[in-house]
Amino acid sequence: MTQYMDYILEQLTNLTAIASPSGFTANAEEYILRTLRDMGYEPTQNRKGNVVCVLGGQEHPLVLAAHIDTLGAMVRSIKENGRLKPTTIGGHQWPTADGENCQVFTRDGRVYTGVVLNTEPSSHVADEPVKTEEKNMEILLDENVSSKEEVLELGIQTGDIIAMDPRTVVTESGYIKSRFLDDKLSASILLGLAKYVKEQNVTLTRKVTIIFTVLEEVGFGGSHIPEDTEDMLSVDMGCVGDDLGCTEQMVSICAKDSGGPYNYDMVTELSERAKAKNLSYAIDVYPHYGSDVETTVRAGYDIRHGLIGPGVYASHNYERSHKEGVRNTFELLISYIAE
Repeated sequence: MTQYMDYILEQLTNLTAIASPSGFTANAEEYILRTLRDMGYEPTQNRKGNVVCVLGGQEHPLVLAAHIDTLGAMVRSIKENGRLKPTTIGGHQWPTADGENCQVFTRDGRVYTGVVLNTEPSSHVADEPVKTEEKNMEILLDENVSSKEEVLELGIQTGDIIAMDPRTVVTESGYIKSRFLDDKLSASILLGLAKYVKEQNVTLTRKVTIIFTVLEEVGFGGSHIPEDTEDMLSVDMGCVGDDLGCTEQMVSICAKDSGGPYNYDMVTELSERAKAKNLSYAIDVYPHYGSDVETTVRAGYDIRHGLIGPGVYASHNYERSHKEGVRNTFELLISYIAE
């Protein structure tokens, strides 16, 4: 199992290094396609960009979905002083990005670095602290520019993508720290699962398909799946926080989130499977959460739906998980697809 854990963490580092805010995911899509092809699979894509890959099997089709799009921002306008005014992509929380390094991607392929700051970040200057909200945020380019005209000469324009630095770190004690563990950690787990099935010659009775979606953070990543799907499991981040049982070392099984309850029987099956395998898990309710599979259900698909994931603390922030949470999620998936 160690080799697959190492592989998952390697894939996490590779994936978080690829900037992919919603709407700007082509490079991440190509990476997933190439990685699956190198394993010997034949992945396909839909027009939205979702990567679809059948791992094997014929009966009672099951879809496992993780998303490779992330939070981010876009250039809303260029200010007269040469700074960029941003607009959020996804449920971005500006206080968590205040002071973060970033990249700006132009439509002609140029990349510029910068820093995200509020309009008066200097404690030695400000009479009163500026409220850290979108209207008070700006991007300072690491270029000698002081006017709108000079920024335009760089090729930067409204609509260009802004991506925060991920700062991915794995500590000796097993903690995994990075932006965008939601959901590149679970996407890496699905790549590890694909590798495991191929290398261990796992015989699948169920038809198991993995899907990497690209528009989850804006609400419609899972709106299209294979028509024969009977069950679908979103593999996303598990919530860690006040009033929840999950820790970073566990696999979280969601019973209900802001969209309502998940399929009762699937939640039971997953928890019984985790219990039988002596995995560390928690069944939790997420008060402010939505997933790909909820989009699928709302699109009208006649499926059972569920949600699991490794425990992740500080969601939509600089997030933290643990190798044990990854292992518990990985082993639960291995057991579940082999039903």
